[in-house]
Amino acid sequence: MGALVSVEGLDGAGKRTLIDGVAAGLRAGGARVATLAFPRYGGSVYADLGAEALRGRHGDLLDSVYAMALMWALDRADSLPELSKLLADNDIVILDRYVASNAAYSAARLKESADGEITRWVGELEFDRFALPAPDLQVLLDVATEVAAERARSREAADAARALDAYERDGGLQDRTATVYRDLAELNWRGPWWVFGSDDDPRSLTARLAEFVAG
Repeated sequence: MGALVSVEGLDGAGKRTLIDGVAAGLRAGGARVATLAFPRYGGSVYADLGAEALRGRHGDLLDSVYAMALMWALDRADSLPELSKLLADNDIVILDRYVASNAAYSAARLKESADGEITRWVGELEFDRFALPAPDLQVLLDVATEVAAERARSREAADAARALDAYERDGGLQDRTATVYRDLAELNWRGPWWVFGSDDDPRSLTARLAEFVAG
């Protein structure tokens, strides 16, 4: 059974770039590596419903923090057969977001702390009730909110299909989410966390993960 590692961070933090680089480095070292991104847009009805709500569809669905959190949770629950196979077939599975993203954004929307009611609810729903595997490690890609926002805007300008959604346009939400993420990492919420800064060398993370998988 492979190690399950999730990379967490704000929209525009650079998670995909980091994951691609780390995965390539691990494969070059002989590790069997798989990646999976959440939400699974285009591959999950729950993820697509959530995405459509973020762009103004489905009435007042977006207004309910718990309803939106449930959409993202159902997407992950629906992925369990795929995720289980990836873990069985690989040494490490690296996720672009996982349960902690639901906890962080939901707490930020409600202006709750990292140890508030909704983070407890998300953890119990996804890990306990839906029986999703707990991550062996969660890596927070911690970048300044201004940097993440600028990257998201650049991504939108380069690709019309990547227009900013309601969460990405809300600068205050992004600031609060960054704070919750840091506090979740400090609390080691639902397992161990590493914090990776924007100035850190991706090769150092690759080396640490190689040791983590081997050890």
